[in-house]
Amino acid sequence: MARPQRTVQTVFGLIRLAGDGAAIYSGLLLAYWIRFHSGWLPVQPRSWVPSNYYYGFAAATVFLLLLYGVMGLYRPDPIRQFIREWMSVARATLVGAVLLLAFTFYVQPAVPYARTLPPLAVLTVVTCVGLERRLIQHAERWSIRRLGQAARVLIVGEGPMAARVAHAVNSEAGVGYDLAGYLSPDGAALPDMPPGLRVLGQIAEIEAVLGEHRLDEVIVAGLMADRSRLVDLILACERALVAFKAVPDLYDIMTSSVEVTSIDGIPLLGVRESPLDRPWNRLLKRAEDLTVGGLSLVLAVPAILAAAWLVRRDSPGPAFYRQERCGRDGRPFRLWKLRTMWQDAEEATGPVWAVEGDPRCTPMGRILRRWNLDELPQLLNVMRGEMSLVGPRPERPFFVERFKSDIGRYMTRHRVKPGMTGWAQVNGLRGNTSIEERIKYDLYYLENWSLLFDLKILVLTLFARKNAY
Repeated sequence: MARPQRTVQTVFGLIRLAGDGAAIYSGLLLAYWIRFHSGWLPVQPRSWVPSNYYYGFAAATVFLLLLYGVMGLYRPDPIRQFIREWMSVARATLVGAVLLLAFTFYVQPAVPYARTLPPLAVLTVVTCVGLERRLIQHAERWSIRRLGQAARVLIVGEGPMAARVAHAVNSEAGVGYDLAGYLSPDGAALPDMPPGLRVLGQIAEIEAVLGEHRLDEVIVAGLMADRSRLVDLILACERALVAFKAVPDLYDIMTSSVEVTSIDGIPLLGVRESPLDRPWNRLLKRAEDLTVGGLSLVLAVPAILAAAWLVRRDSPGPAFYRQERCGRDGRPFRLWKLRTMWQDAEEATGPVWAVEGDPRCTPMGRILRRWNLDELPQLLNVMRGEMSLVGPRPERPFFVERFKSDIGRYMTRHRVKPGMTGWAQVNGLRGNTSIEERIKYDLYYLENWSLLFDLKILVLTLFARKNAY
């Protein structure tokens, strides 16, 4: 199930990035104009206002955009409280100004700058970026309402806190939340709930409710003391690819290392987002896929054509085949591979994993699998945006349905695009190996992603031979 706000958040993440760039540069130009051309401040000789300032402003703009990304200003946020966001912009801009000034102490600038310009630039940049983000925030909220992309929220719990959370979510309806209903312990209506809000059943019926209704987020309130029930709710949400949050008690706020957000002053406890939940990082990863994947595809074309010719000579049947796999958010797609098995190899057995010495493999297929050459056509899937170079390996729908109810946190790996290779694969967890161990490695990758980590996995893939059969 795809979370409906994700597309809007991704689009507006890119718009916010471009808008920030324009606003930062405009703010720097405004500071320049105030200092040298407005007549409000005394102007020194003409040597203070060379055209080289414009190049310095461009470099400072790129630097601040990178710093904004590092400091989390492009993380998805369905609420985006304006004052909090503006304060984050001010803090990041001030840090950037300090770093740039420190840099000038070690590298003497080609052109001297007026001492009053940096503090003036901080004020103008913060003002311009704040106003730009306010306009984009209004446009994003309008788009969410217009396109019907509000996140559908289910309240699960009991007591006054559940009612308070329901009212808080209801008050944020214009921001991107749509309150679908709530579950109570016995299925009875709770007092003080917003008028017209339906009780959809008992808490024990969470699996059925998640399957019946289009939901994007579950918020638990008043149940933190019941740890076993809380674990069941978390696992149910993960199997359905529904975001989970909970209202913590004071102990949880003080000792937990997971993510805490708030609605109308009410703290919400949730599983900390992975780096690839942030639009900025997804953009970097997509750029990596297009550049490295595009170059790899050009270099791999001769090897793919040669391997396809050998496959056709080795056994009857097509050189390539397409197989349905589950991608990001569980969406099916067709994966390209060079054929390594006899034609109709699974007609008698149905879907099964490959094993060492698998009789279904052709002689050429064993060679291709040993050197990972059968995966090269998946570069086409990468270029089409269905896969990434690095990520959890995609499974067939048959295995996904089989494991999502039995393996804890199995569906979490579907929050990102699947990869041609992955951390589990380079550690030998492929083929007929423990699925539980694979999940551990996949989750470690999601929680610790970086471009350098991707590069490390790509290099290790060249030498990974364990369980390649």
